[in-house]
Amino acid sequence: MAHVIDRDTWAVRSDRWKGELQCGAYGSNSCLIFNYLPDVGGGPRLHTHPYAEIFIIRQGTGLFTVGDKEVEASAGQILIVPPNTPHKFTNLGPGPLETTDIHENGTFITKWLE
Repeated sequence: MAHVIDRDTWAVRSDRWKGELQCGAYGSNSCLIFNYLPDVGGGPRLHTHPYAEIFIIRQGTGLFTVGDKEVEASAGQILIVPPNTPHKFTNLGPGPLETTDIHENGTFITKWLE
């Protein structure tokens, strides 16, 4: 069965791609995070997941810490973080950083490291 999920189900605001959706409830083995980080330096703390995470950079530039490496990724690029790899990212600016993050699991499982 196909599911059409309205924006007001997952979005924090109706005028931004910002919010989360755990897709396991709809029969999918994935979760989505739509990030909109307007401020330079904004982003999540260091963490891991027992599954891969895919970052689609839609706007701006981010500095991603992946394990012991730092990777800069900009609009139009895709970054894949392997399972169990510590990672975090920040908005380098100028302007907002917008990403769509795909978690390869139907529910979020996150271990915060900082």
